[in-house]
Amino acid sequence: MTTPARALVLVDIQQEYFTGPLEIQYPAPTDSLPRIIAAIDAAEANGIPVVVVQHTAGDDAPVFNPTLPGFALHPEIEQRRTPAWKAITKQYGSVFAGTDLVDWLRENGVDTVTLVGYMTNNCIIASAAQAETIGIAAEVLSDATGAISISNDAGHVDAETVHTTLMALLNSNFAAVESTNAWITALAEGETLPKDNLPTSAMSGAERFPR
Repeated sequence: MTTPARALVLVDIQQEYFTGPLEIQYPAPTDSLPRIIAAIDAAEANGIPVVVVQHTAGDDAPVFNPTLPGFALHPEIEQRRTPAWKAITKQYGSVFAGTDLVDWLRENGVDTVTLVGYMTNNCIIASAAQAETIGIAAEVLSDATGAISISNDAGHVDAETVHTTLMALLNSNFAAVESTNAWITALAEGETLPKDNLPTSAMSGAERFPR
């Protein structure tokens, strides 16, 4: 198996997700942020390019407004930022939609994106799903991402259930899901991360939850 040509994509690690109604709930930011930093350090030590993404909702929006403090990257990310990082501002959930990221990945020979950041239930899943359609492999680091609790007219789900469910869903088709430590080991050994597939996940699910 060939060694993946990776890029580490830092998805929306903005102040908006550390306070207020959009604060990440599971895993807690105090747990996920150190894992994100560890992934950055490992990427730079192994010559893996880093992409930093910020979401904008426009200058009139109450959140993700570029003129307000919540738009800024978390200080722990900002202080590590270098001119070598590819910077992207997006307005959709996926990091690929309406940006030049696909062109940049291909120009730099990247065939695999490693997604960390927020939120699992929005931009991470959207980006991993779109990666499949453009021929880019996706990896998601389960302890370097995070979700919020959701409640609306269709139902309600706590953040831990949202996150763990989406990790299983992603690993069944869209992305290889592993811990940050497992990813760092894979970098050192030049290996791909293992990923399940939908038929195998379906059969295992049927065995675990028989009708």
